[in-house]
Amino acid sequence: MIKQPSNIKVGRRKTAVARVKLIPGKGNYIINDKDALQYLKSEDFLKDTLLPLKVTNTEGMFDISVNVFGGGVRGQTEAIRLGIARSLVAINPDYRPILREKGYLTRDPRMVERKKYGRPKARKRFQFSKR
Repeated sequence: MIKQPSNIKVGRRKTAVARVKLIPGKGNYIINDKDALQYLKSEDFLKDTLLPLKVTNTEGMFDISVNVFGGGVRGQTEAIRLGIARSLVAINPDYRPILREKGYLTRDPRMVERKKYGRPKARKRFQFSKR
């Protein structure tokens, strides 16, 4: 297994995995070699990913480079948010209580439940017929 450099932090949500790298800079935000707004296609998703920076008053202080794959746009957004929060804590441990209070350091464990044999979906059952 390849060991990652310490300045790259991973965020996960459902099946989305985001590798986030924060570099001191002017606030450039790149996701998968595209501008963040161009990649996420929604201002709301963009704002959601930047919440950890807003809470810690570090907006515009870091260039953010993200490599994300898997899942949908919402899952990727939340994975990126977790990765940014973890990167901020690695840079300055004083941010930990602020980010913990807002819930940005908590990994959401909810995943899709597997399909069981003898059923059409995970919990759904075939229609019961008495006669």
